[in-house]
Amino acid sequence: MEPAMMMEQSPLALLPELCLLAGAVATLLAGSFLPRQRQWVARLIAVAALLAAGISAALAFRQNGHFGGGDAETVFGAFVLDTATGVTRLVVVAAVLLVIGLGVDELAGTARESETYALLLLGGLGAIVLAATDDLLVLAVAFLLASIPVYALVGMVRSPGAAEAALKTYLLGALSGIFLLLGATVLSGIAGGTAYVDLATGLAGAPAAAVAVGALAVLAGLLFEAGGVPLHQWVPDATQGAGTAAAAFLTTVPKIGALVAAARLVDVLPDALSWPLLVGLLAAATMTLANLAALAQTDARRLLGWSTVSQVGYLLMPVAVVSSTSAATPALLVYLAGYAVTNLTAFAVLAAVPGARSLTDFRGLARQRPWLAAALGISLLSLVGTPPTAVFLGKLTVFTAAWDGGLAWLVVVAALNTLVSLFYYLRWLVEAFRPGDPAPTAGWAHGAALAGALGVLAVGLGAGLVTALTGDGTLG
Repeated sequence: MEPAMMMEQSPLALLPELCLLAGAVATLLAGSFLPRQRQWVARLIAVAALLAAGISAALAFRQNGHFGGGDAETVFGAFVLDTATGVTRLVVVAAVLLVIGLGVDELAGTARESETYALLLLGGLGAIVLAATDDLLVLAVAFLLASIPVYALVGMVRSPGAAEAALKTYLLGALSGIFLLLGATVLSGIAGGTAYVDLATGLAGAPAAAVAVGALAVLAGLLFEAGGVPLHQWVPDATQGAGTAAAAFLTTVPKIGALVAAARLVDVLPDALSWPLLVGLLAAATMTLANLAALAQTDARRLLGWSTVSQVGYLLMPVAVVSSTSAATPALLVYLAGYAVTNLTAFAVLAAVPGARSLTDFRGLARQRPWLAAALGISLLSLVGTPPTAVFLGKLTVFTAAWDGGLAWLVVVAALNTLVSLFYYLRWLVEAFRPGDPAPTAGWAHGAALAGALGVLAVGLGAGLVTALTGDGTLG
C-alpha cells in the first residue's frame, strides 16, 4: 500500500461517498411517497446517484494522478485517497449499477423496490469506506455499514430459505462484529492509538501473543465480510435463498471492501509473527474447501456461492504478501475488478432465466438463446481463469505476486485448485449446450448479461494492455 501523507483535504474530496449517501436517502424518500407502479422513479434516482459518484470518482482519480503513482493523502486523518481507494470507488459503483440492471425485472413493481435500491447504495458506500479507511474505529463503523444492508437484502424474499439464510448471516455477522471490535480494542490499547500509523509504530515492540490475538480478531471480522474460511458458512445459503439481485450484490461488493481493508491492515502489522504464512494458509484452506464443496452442487445459485468462496481464496494471496512485494496491491485490484464483472455476468444470466434453478434447467440455452449462452460461457471460463478474460489477468498477476513474495507453495496449491474448479464450471456449461427447452428469459437481465460479458473481455484486455505498457507487471 502507498504511504499516506497526513494532509487534510476538503470534504469535497469525499464527493463520491456523499453522492451515494444522498442518493440512498433520496431513493428511500421518493419510494415512500410514490405509488407502487411508479417506483421506477426511485430506480432512476439511484442510477443518477451512482453515475454522479462514478464520474466524480473518475475525475478525482485522474486529477490526483494515483494511477501513475501519486502520493496518497488522507481526509480527516482516517480516509485514505490512494490508488486502492480510487479503484475501489470505480469498481463498486460499476458493480452496483450492474446489479440494478440485472434486477430490474425481478424488482419492478414489488413492495420493497425502493428500499432495495437504497440498501444497495448504502452497502456500496460501506464497502468503499471499509476499503479506504486506515483507522480501526472507522473500520468498525464501515463494517456495520457494509454488513447491515446485506442482512436486510437477504431477507427481502419472503420464503423459508431466505429467512434461514438471513438468520445465519445475521448471527455470523454479529459474532464477526464482536471479534472485530475486540481485536480493534486490543490493538489500539497496545499501540496507544487507533490510526494505522500508530499501529505501525506502537506494535513493533509489543508482545507477539497480544498482537496476534488482536490482529486475528480483526481479520476474522473482515473474512466474514469477504466470505472466507472460517466464517464463510453464510455465503452458499444466502446466495441460494436471497433474490438474484441481492445474491449478486452480496457475493461481489462486500468482498471488494473487505479484501482491500485486510491488505491495509496486514501491511502495517509487525514482522514478529509470520503473517504471510498465516494468511497464505487461510487462502489455501478457503479455495480448497470451497472448490471441493462446489463439485457436489447441482443448484446453480449455490454453486456460484461456493465459487465466490473459492475466489476469496485466490484474492487472499496478494493480501498475504502485501508487505513483501510492491506487486501485491495492483494484483489484488486487478483481480477484484475482473472478478466483480465476471461474477455479476454469471448472475445476470441467472436473472435472465428466472425459472432456472438446477443446472439441468439450462439445457437448450445455447440453441435457443445463443447470445445468452455465450455470456454464460464467457463468465464461467473467466472464473476458471481462461485467457484473455478478466480473471485470467487477475490470476496471472496474483500468482506472480505470491511467487515474488516467497509463497511458491501457495501458487502450486492455487494452480491445482484452478484445475479442480474447471470440472464444476464446465459441468454447468455443458448443460447449456445440451438439447432441451430452457425457461423464458427476462429482457433487462438479458441486456445486463451481454453487457457484463463484454465487460469481462474489456477488463481482461485492458488490464493486459496496461500491464504490457508498464512492462513490470505492477500496473504502475
